Amino acid sequence: MSTFTVPVGISSRHLHVSQADLETLFGKGATLTVKKDLSQKGQYAAEQTVVISGPKGSFSKVRILGPCRKRTQVEVSRTDCFALGIDAPVRDSGDLEGSATLKIQGPAGEIEIPAGAIVAKRHIHMTPEEAAQLGVKDRDTVMVKTAGDRALVFDEVLARVDPTFTWEMHIDTDEANAASLKNGDLVTIILKD
Repeated sequence: MSTFTVPVGISSRHLHVSQADLETLFGKGATLTVKKDLSQKGQYAAEQTVVISGPKGSFSKVRILGPCRKRTQVEVSRTDCFALGIDAPVRDSGDLEGSATLKIQGPAGEIEIPAGAIVAKRHIHMTPEEAAQLGVKDRDTVMVKTAGDRALVFDEVLARVDPTFTWEMHIDTDEANAASLKNGDLVTIILKD
């Protein structure tokens, strides 16, 4: 059995917005302002935050990640779903058909996305060269083993392959808490035979 290590990046609730929705939320001609660059090239946490609301509750100060995308997408954890009163499916980023509905409120306006709230499927970002080294292709799955007092194995970890990607596994806060992981911790990829 071959193994490789990869650093962990933990995603808390956040959203990606379309330019049209950004302007509805923040005003005509609005643009995103970079607060902090993220590990993936060209991606950043924006200064702008919004309120997201479901039938049972809401969260304020939810960070927008940039740059703008073609379609607005909200990524939450399963625990967030309980608080919001929604049933967001576990999906790969961008796979939004039939996903959950949410309201998003900004300082200039409010929108309701009829579909767009998901629990992001755990995944590893990698370049084609790294994928070749692992013997996987885009959208293959691997297993990942953690260490420590709450060691566990994550199955069905999606390989996301692109020349612009930086080597990192992304999980949400529920998954990180279950394994007592923090940003930058190393986990071990276990390739399926």
